[in-house]
Amino acid sequence: MRKRTRRQLQGWGIAAAVIAVVWMAGNWASVWPVLVTVLAVSVVGGAGWGLLRAHQRAVGEDRQWRAQEEAKARELSMTEVDTLSWQDFEQYVADLCRRDGCQDVVVSGKSGDLGADVVGYLADGRKLVVQCKKYAPERSVSSQDMQKFVGTARLEHGADVALFVTTCRTFTKAALGLAVRQDIVALHRDLLGSWVKDAHLETLIPLNGSGGGARRPPA
Repeated sequence: MRKRTRRQLQGWGIAAAVIAVVWMAGNWASVWPVLVTVLAVSVVGGAGWGLLRAHQRAVGEDRQWRAQEEAKARELSMTEVDTLSWQDFEQYVADLCRRDGCQDVVVSGKSGDLGADVVGYLADGRKLVVQCKKYAPERSVSSQDMQKFVGTARLEHGADVALFVTTCRTFTKAALGLAVRQDIVALHRDLLGSWVKDAHLETLIPLNGSGGGARRPPA
C-alpha cells in the first residue's frame, strides 16, 4: 500500500513538473524576466550573505586576537610584580591605590594585622581595606583565606570597600561565592594585571564581588 502511494505521489510530481514546463514554454515571454530577477536576487543575496559571514568571522578573529594580546600585556606587566617579596608587594599595591587618588594610605608591613595589609580612603571618603596575598600564579585563594578577611575587614577595620588582591589566577568557587555574598572585591591575577596596566581602581571595584560600600556624604 505504501509503495503504491509513493508511486502515485511520484507520478503526480512528474505530471506537475511536465505541466509546469509546458506552461513556461508557452508563456516564456512573461516568465523569463521573473526567472532572471529571481536568479539575480539569489546571486546578490548569496554574495551578501557570504560577505556578512566573512565580516563576522573577521570581527570574531580580531576580537580573539585583541583578547590574546591584552592577556599577554597583562601577563607581561605582572613579570615585575612576580619578583617582589610579599612586603614589597604590599607597598606596590599601596602605590597603586595612591596613583588612583586614594588618601592617607598606610601599609601595615607586619604579620598579625588581621587582614588589613593596606588601609586608606577613596577620593569620596570611603574607607578602603586591602588584603594582599602574594601567591604563585598556579595557586588558588581558598575559602579559609577569604573567611579570615570577611571576619575582620568590616568588624575590626570598619571597611567600606574591602579588597582582596592576589597574584594567583583564581579564587576557589567557595571563596568567590563568599566574596560575592559578603560584598568583598576579589581581584585575581588578570584583574590585578589590568590594574597594573593603568585600569583605575574605581572601574575594578564592581567587577568581582560588588564591595562598593555606601558613599559617605561630603563633610
